[in-house]
Amino acid sequence: MSRYILPVTTAILLLLFFVGLPDLKEAPVLPFEGMRRRKRIDRLDVIFMAVITLVFGIVDFTHLGSRSAPETFVRPVDESAVITFEEPCIPAEIDFYTGVGYGEFAFELTADGENYFTAASFLLDAGDVLRWQKLSAANTGEVTGGRIAGTGTAYLGEAAFFDGNGNRIAFRSSVPEICDEQDTVCREYSFLNSSYFDEIYHARTAWEHLNNVAPYEISHPPLGKIIIGIGISLFGMNPFGWRFSGTLFGVLMLPAMYVFLKKLFGSRQAAACGTVVFATDFMHFVQTRIATIDTYAVFFILLMYLGMAVFLMTDSLKALALTGISFGLGCACKWTCVYAGAGLAVLWAGYWIGHRKRGFPAFVKNCLFCVGFFVVMPCLIYYLAYIPYGRAAGIKGVFNREYLDIVLSNQTYMFTYHAGLVAEHPYSSRWYQWLLDIRPILYYLQYFDDGSRSSFGAFLNPVLCWGGLLALAVCLYRAIFRLDRTAMFILIGYLAQLLPWVLVTRLTFAYHYFPCCVFLVLAIGYVFRLMEDGTPHCRVYLWGFAGLSAAVFVLFFPALTGLRVDNAAATQLMGWLPTWPF
Repeated sequence: MSRYILPVTTAILLLLFFVGLPDLKEAPVLPFEGMRRRKRIDRLDVIFMAVITLVFGIVDFTHLGSRSAPETFVRPVDESAVITFEEPCIPAEIDFYTGVGYGEFAFELTADGENYFTAASFLLDAGDVLRWQKLSAANTGEVTGGRIAGTGTAYLGEAAFFDGNGNRIAFRSSVPEICDEQDTVCREYSFLNSSYFDEIYHARTAWEHLNNVAPYEISHPPLGKIIIGIGISLFGMNPFGWRFSGTLFGVLMLPAMYVFLKKLFGSRQAAACGTVVFATDFMHFVQTRIATIDTYAVFFILLMYLGMAVFLMTDSLKALALTGISFGLGCACKWTCVYAGAGLAVLWAGYWIGHRKRGFPAFVKNCLFCVGFFVVMPCLIYYLAYIPYGRAAGIKGVFNREYLDIVLSNQTYMFTYHAGLVAEHPYSSRWYQWLLDIRPILYYLQYFDDGSRSSFGAFLNPVLCWGGLLALAVCLYRAIFRLDRTAMFILIGYLAQLLPWVLVTRLTFAYHYFPCCVFLVLAIGYVFRLMEDGTPHCRVYLWGFAGLSAAVFVLFFPALTGLRVDNAAATQLMGWLPTWPF
């Protein structure tokens, strides 16, 4: 029972927080328009944003991944690599770094340079790319050299040989790429120096885009992988390089969220506390540190709803245009942004219902504006995102039949793939489990002989997940009984991201709830704002909530970063629910 003390205590503290709410029937409706002076970002706001962003950025980029990894690759099938050892030896272990492709590596050794035997072999498939591998070598006595042969399209980055005592064996190779980066070889291989989870798809596709290779992963639009490739271009094809862009976007979400909260509620305190809650959310932290495309989709969802909020408050066509551009960029990263677009459409329609007195000509003019920025511009962005596909196919230009066929055929493939996907996964979860953090997805797990482990996964900070759900209930009540437009805005954004998953029958995971985190934070910010207007000692409530979120984040930090901890103690502290694999 002692393992449940912390989750029960957290739940009680959250309930006590909501007990502090003022009378929801009497609390004033938050004005969606007006208060523009109060909602401006001033110098003190900039200081708050900078401090929160800087602290989070330092933590986020720490322990992200190695900047040292093999970056020159060769296909052994094209040229068998002849190995010559500096002196006769008995290899006991062969370590090597895999590139992309399919095929088999055969490590053959010889004692006389004429008769070869296979010491080890490895079949490379999509699940083993961009990773260090270890193989035990068959022991047949002293050898003087060998060769590495291959089949298929498999790339090899580096190889190293070790004797029975763990000492590295010096060798030369007729193919320089096999042994030109020996300084990257290390004895302990982990997520820090190898790919994990869907990085095997997205990081490799980013590399393929940069090298004009036909992409392997084509089940999502290309822009997210192109953005991953920017980090690779800056820092190299290594774990830090392919994770850099996502981590940077995760950091940039914080000032965007601060501005969003300030614009909605006109409160520096609510904006600061809400941004702290977002910064210390588990999903936001973990998901932005992995080289997958979800981060970019959520980033652009955040921007498009921020732009829509500004438009609804100020009638700014510039804000509406930026909303449409963000929508296009998001859709070019992942189709789930289409769900967000549906929510935007509802908000826009509601705006014109409320402003019908402006007349039909003004409505038509705005419709034409939206066609340009929510249809034409997104379609153009989406279309141009396929330039790497065209380059890999040797197509010059983009406005031609061959390029168009590539784009259209990929849409058909993506729809068929996602509609017909049938698979199982031990850490899959359904939408109703996301609401209460029932089933995290475990990304990495490694046990050690001393009883310790290294692991991390993606799920929400319980303070945000459970507290956000209660805050949404407050928004629902206020939207129904007080016709509070701010509450309606938050609910529409949240439901636009959640409801489509109710109808999805394919395999789903906790990270699909990531876009909803944006609106959970806004809902909590809404509650903060209500407290500022009617709760005595509201600062204690607001900063107490943010502090609780930060404290739980610190407690779970090992389960978010893969820090090595005692297995039994970690389970006692972090196994809050029987379904949590920590």
